[in-house]
Amino acid sequence: MRVLLVEDDQVLGEALRDHVAAAGHAVDWFKRVLDAVAATDTVTYGLILLDLRLPDGDGLMLLRSLRARGDGTPVIILTAHDQISDRIEGLNSGADDYLVKPFDLNELTARMLAVSRRYSGNAAPTVKLPGIEIDQVRRKIAVNGDSQNLSAREWAVLDKLVAHPGALVSKAQLHDALYAFGAEIESNTVEVYISRLRKKIGPDRIETVRGLGYCLR
Repeated sequence: MRVLLVEDDQVLGEALRDHVAAAGHAVDWFKRVLDAVAATDTVTYGLILLDLRLPDGDGLMLLRSLRARGDGTPVIILTAHDQISDRIEGLNSGADDYLVKPFDLNELTARMLAVSRRYSGNAAPTVKLPGIEIDQVRRKIAVNGDSQNLSAREWAVLDKLVAHPGALVSKAQLHDALYAFGAEIESNTVEVYISRLRKKIGPDRIETVRGLGYCLR
């Protein structure tokens, strides 16, 4: 998914960006509230990782702005402030989860997956379709009982399709899942990964709706 990271600490920000990107997600990293607000006006994110104390204001400004306009994008607050009152304020402002620094990066990954599953309406860690079993936590997939290995980008495309089974997912939405701001976009990237997925999960599983996008059958 496309992840917005709002964190002003350079060392922590780099570690978070690299860790989340290594899991196959596209990451846009900003250090200021105003830059993050502008990003949410431009891109539809799958999840937001939000620090609270930023150079130009409080991260809760962004969170409250999103919720006020009806944007339900999942938000996980990352902060060094561990007072109960701070947690309550963050959750009451619309946050979906709360992590106090320092935290284990693997715990962050688990919380990201849990929150995104709830947001997509599929709280179970394993998705079962006829002939296919997808373990989104352990990153394992079995097709008719046979295990298949997917690359990080193949997972990014599959996750987007699995979040909306039977529904149309546009090429632009898949680009958003694959690329962060500033990345060089290759014109046939989506087609390449769709082709690779078809070889692994079955040629008829992903339907092309010409000129519109793709659908997981």
